[in-house]
Amino acid sequence: MALLEIDGLSKEFDGLRALDQVSFATEVGEILGVIGPNGAGKTTLFNLISGIYPATAGEVVFQGRSILGMKSHQISRLGIGRTFQIVRPFQNLDVEMNILVAYGHRFYPDLWNSMGHFRKNEILKEVQGYIERTGLQSYRKQLTKNLPLGIKKRVEIARALALKPRLLLLDEPSGGLRFEESGQLMDLIRTVRDQGISVLLIEHNMQVVMDLCKRIVVLDHGSKIAEGSPEAIRSNPQVIEAYLGKSLRPEEEEG
Repeated sequence: MALLEIDGLSKEFDGLRALDQVSFATEVGEILGVIGPNGAGKTTLFNLISGIYPATAGEVVFQGRSILGMKSHQISRLGIGRTFQIVRPFQNLDVEMNILVAYGHRFYPDLWNSMGHFRKNEILKEVQGYIERTGLQSYRKQLTKNLPLGIKKRVEIARALALKPRLLLLDEPSGGLRFEESGQLMDLIRTVRDQGISVLLIEHNMQVVMDLCKRIVVLDHGSKIAEGSPEAIRSNPQVIEAYLGKSLRPEEEEG
C-alpha cells in the first residue's frame, strides 16, 4: 500500500531542470533508499515533498491527498517529518528543550508558545519518551551546541519524531559519522520503522543504504535511472556509469 506517491515530479531553477519527471512510491512500513551522485536532485526531491520549493510539474500525494502547494508546517502536521543534511538544532537550547519546541510546533508555530504552553508534566513525560527512543538520556540537559555530530543527528531525529509522523524523510543521516556511529544509527532507523513509521532515506554511504533498504531509487542529473532491490542496483550498468565506474559493493562504499 502506497503511503507517498510521486508522479512526474519536476523542478526548474531559471531554466535549469534540477528534477525531471521523477515517479516512485513509498510503501507503508518501508525504508526506501534514494541514492545518486552529487547534484543528482536528491535534496531537491526532499524540498519538493516537504513544501520548501514549489514544483514546476508533477504531483505529490500523501495518504491519498495531494500536498503540492501546501506550506511546510501544513505538510508536517499531516504526518511528514524531516531531517536535514546539515543539522539545524537550536544550539543554545538543551536536548530536552529542542524536542519540546518540535512537540509544541504541532500546535503553535510561534517559538515562544511552543516552549511555554507545553512545560507540563504529561508533555515532559512524552518528550522523555522521545529522548529514550533515540538514546539521548545522558544528554537530556546538555546544550546542543556542545554535542558531537552523531548525537546532534539523533536530536534531529528525535525532533522529527516529536511531530508524530507517518513518514520520516532522512537526508544523509550517516554523513560525517564514524563506522560505529553509523551502525548505531541503522539500528535506530530500523527501530523507527518497526514502530510504524515509514522512512524515505537519502544516503551516500552504500553500506548503510544496502543494509537498510529492500528497495532503492537511483537519480542522476535529475532523472530516475533505476529502481529495484540492492542486488539489482549493484549490477545495473546505468547506475555503475552514473557513479563513474565505481563499484557499488558495500565493502567499496562511496563516502
